[in-house]
Amino acid sequence: MTNRKEPKTPAESAVTMTEMVLPSDTNALGTIFGGKIMSWIDIAAAIAAGRHARRVVVTASIDALHFLTPVKVGHVVHIRAMVNYAAHTSMEVGVRIDSEHPLTGEITHTATAYTTFVALDDHGRPTPVPPVLAATEVEKRRFAAAIKRRESRVRLAEELKNGRG
Repeated sequence: MTNRKEPKTPAESAVTMTEMVLPSDTNALGTIFGGKIMSWIDIAAAIAAGRHARRVVVTASIDALHFLTPVKVGHVVHIRAMVNYAAHTSMEVGVRIDSEHPLTGEITHTATAYTTFVALDDHGRPTPVPPVLAATEVEKRRFAAAIKRRESRVRLAEELKNGRG
């Protein structure tokens, strides 16, 4: 395998996507389908992971996703993603989703998710990624929290592999 590259800051991978909630995105209550938000999370996170690794990346997991508030038709959704932590070939990408009322400008935190992506080489095999250089206090806090989440993910993966999950 190739050697890891120079460290990158989370800001170098940052992504902001903005989407409008259309009637075709909503259920009978006029609120967005959860799967639509999940799709946007996956896209934004993939872009962030790809920026960090500068490789093709694939989704390995999406941690528990909790919808905090409904998002209504006509609202604007802001999806922000960045790499919090990188292991050898995988990266945790944190994603925050906010909705904006188009007439008042009020912003509401809608959901948060943590995703894991794996970088692939030209043969489709996992390949090393650059480490994360957490520079700010917020980045350092997210980095430390990501390490704890990774430990939990590794334990869960091992339990599932051994048929105990």
